Amino acid sequence: MAERLAAAAATLRASGAPAPPASRGARTSRAFFPNASASPSRARAGIRAAPSRLPQKARAVRCTAVAAASDATQLKAAREDIRELLRTTHCHPILVRLGWHDSGTYDKNIEEWPQRGGANGSLRFDVELKHGANAGLINALKLIQPIKDKYPSITYADLFQLASATAIEEAGGPKIPMKYGRADVTGPEQCPPEGKLPDAGPTSPADHLREVFYRMGLDDKDIVALSGAHTLGRSRPERSGWGKPETKYTKNGPGAPGGQSWTAEWLKFDNSYFKEIKEKRDQDLLVLPTDAALFEDPAFKVYAEKYAADQEAFFKDYAEAHAKLSNLGAKFNPPQGFSLDD
Repeated sequence: MAERLAAAAATLRASGAPAPPASRGARTSRAFFPNASASPSRARAGIRAAPSRLPQKARAVRCTAVAAASDATQLKAAREDIRELLRTTHCHPILVRLGWHDSGTYDKNIEEWPQRGGANGSLRFDVELKHGANAGLINALKLIQPIKDKYPSITYADLFQLASATAIEEAGGPKIPMKYGRADVTGPEQCPPEGKLPDAGPTSPADHLREVFYRMGLDDKDIVALSGAHTLGRSRPERSGWGKPETKYTKNGPGAPGGQSWTAEWLKFDNSYFKEIKEKRDQDLLVLPTDAALFEDPAFKVYAEKYAADQEAFFKDYAEAHAKLSNLGAKFNPPQGFSLDD
């Protein structure tokens, strides 16, 4: 698998394919990472997969065969391959974004599955990949599609969340208490409507964050803790409308140079995001309106100040919030799910 991943990474570097264009009005596109980390490495270009791998109909057929649950042995093997992928391509941010954007469409007010959205693998379909908030995520799908092909007895829903949690852990973040066994939707008609993810620059940032995250069943602590994942990745203005074309921290990559990061070491997961947002001392680091709101809103500020001062507290709350987010809307088989570390 290491040889296959290395070959894939080489293809990604060499292809030179242009990135998906930002959607009209991208400055207010909805996204956890606002088109942010469409891979610090090779997001501008996609792996040129064999034609039979990525067409929508082929993916839907494979999904139908494995929709009930995932095989634990194959998930463990896939985790090792994801770790190798991360080591060779430095794609941590875009894999985090992939998992978040699949699960973050959940609506707690809708009981029916899959109408309620959430972690159900729907993001693999073109209709959802073309949502403004998801621009660039086709590159994440291309990166992990060879792993899905190698392990057919795992669902996309589980693979997306496995990749996201593994990326956090491999970047130095906390161990996420994950469970698996998520079922996949079977066709693009089951994708959620556009407009479910957060905006980067709404008129009232704190109110907007609460509106979106409360709809998912998350609270203020979850909002602030999850915001801390912006310690990873970069925002590219040509895709999202946010950030500088290049800074002293991004001009040399790794991967394709450019963009603006929230932190100086944007492939390291720690509490630097909160420290930098609080100080606002470096003009080469990005601060979105929704970032600034964490220290402006009184209720958010309690947690933001805590995390800036105490990385251990941040890691604890982040791990809990990430696990909660990864389960939103999922239909598990077995119903209680299963852990890979039992």
